[in-house]
Amino acid sequence: MSVATSSLPVGPAGEERDFIQSATGRFVSQRRVRGMGVFLLLLAVVMALPFGLNVPSGVSAIFTLTTPPSVTVPNLVQPVRAVSIGLAIACALVGVVLIARKSTRGSYLVFSFGTVLFLWSFLVWVGRGTSLNFVSLLAETVIYSTPIIYGSLSGVLCERSGVINIAIEGQFLAGAFLASLVASATGDVWFGALCGAAAGALFGWILAFLTLRYGADQIIVGILIDAFALGLTNFLLQEIFTNHPNLNSPPVFQNVAIPLLSKIPILGPVLFDQSAIVYGAAVLLVGIHLALFRTRWGLRVRAVGEHPKAASTVGIHVVSVRYGNVIFGGLVAGIGGAAFTVGSYGQFTSNMAAGLGFVALAAMIFGRWRPFGGLGAALLFGFSISLVSFIGVLGVDIPSPLLAMAPYLITIAVVAGLVGRVRPPGADGVPYERE
Repeated sequence: MSVATSSLPVGPAGEERDFIQSATGRFVSQRRVRGMGVFLLLLAVVMALPFGLNVPSGVSAIFTLTTPPSVTVPNLVQPVRAVSIGLAIACALVGVVLIARKSTRGSYLVFSFGTVLFLWSFLVWVGRGTSLNFVSLLAETVIYSTPIIYGSLSGVLCERSGVINIAIEGQFLAGAFLASLVASATGDVWFGALCGAAAGALFGWILAFLTLRYGADQIIVGILIDAFALGLTNFLLQEIFTNHPNLNSPPVFQNVAIPLLSKIPILGPVLFDQSAIVYGAAVLLVGIHLALFRTRWGLRVRAVGEHPKAASTVGIHVVSVRYGNVIFGGLVAGIGGAAFTVGSYGQFTSNMAAGLGFVALAAMIFGRWRPFGGLGAALLFGFSISLVSFIGVLGVDIPSPLLAMAPYLITIAVVAGLVGRVRPPGADGVPYERE
């Protein structure tokens, strides 16, 4: 789908660049598409040489495809050299297609297919001569993705109403800390998660109060909240949890297998044998999507985020809508923080969010400020984190610091626009002043 000439990016002399706005809302450059094709060709070389020809013939990777309670299926045996060379040829062909094609439409789907080919080749190479539990890898991907999904939803709620929420990292930490403390003291994991949500909502209110009441810069306030939450939780960690370790040993949500669905091979244990906090992310994902795009409330929120003055002229109270969304967004991020402690790890540690609040923002941008778009990005980040942990267990000869960089390198690529230029809500980050 093309756009009008006036909406295309222009150069210094006013000439139009070869940008096309796709149906997904991205500004796609043909030069970028060709660059993606060249990148896939380089990946194909890596797949063919180190992953393929450098591996002795006869070496195989075994993927376990059965995990209780699913139905038993045979293991998948992959001859490393043959599979890697075959996938390299396919990846190279995909790269050639991207370089040669005239249209940019659907280019990211084609590029994603080539990337999947590389990831599978990498997995086969990593698992050479060993057995890798593929179902557990996917299940951990879902677990690692859960806080990022909550954070992405928080960002969508805030920025769709026109407020930038850089404070997700701080809301994660506050939610994780209070959830661990309350759940440990009371033995009630649900009450702990609820208090974690309240902590996130409180920090959301602080963000809304300072930016909407006093017009403070939204990005600076968000960064200050992150720094304050980090310092406060580290202080309380030393003062409370170090002296009273019993207050940092919360119960965690147990997995609940959904009858029949959990027995589906491969996908059953991954999607339908998870904890309540994972299921809650799925419910919120669907609910927020429907609320934003299928209800009057969602129409008001999007109107406020796109053109607040126009929304005000039809009787919408812009500040009230933004207040509600920012506090609700903080609550959702607080649940994401609780997912770290009562959702999986079972205790609070210093800076345990480890920058995932900013990764959640990247997921939101990658997903074009849409809940389900953010889901795809969150799963990508979660898979990279899960893969790093699996590689560490298998003892692959790759420097661990290099592996730990992978999720953040993807984040940099996203925010730098390497996946295409995207358009945020029109009034995102713009203070509203009543006339």
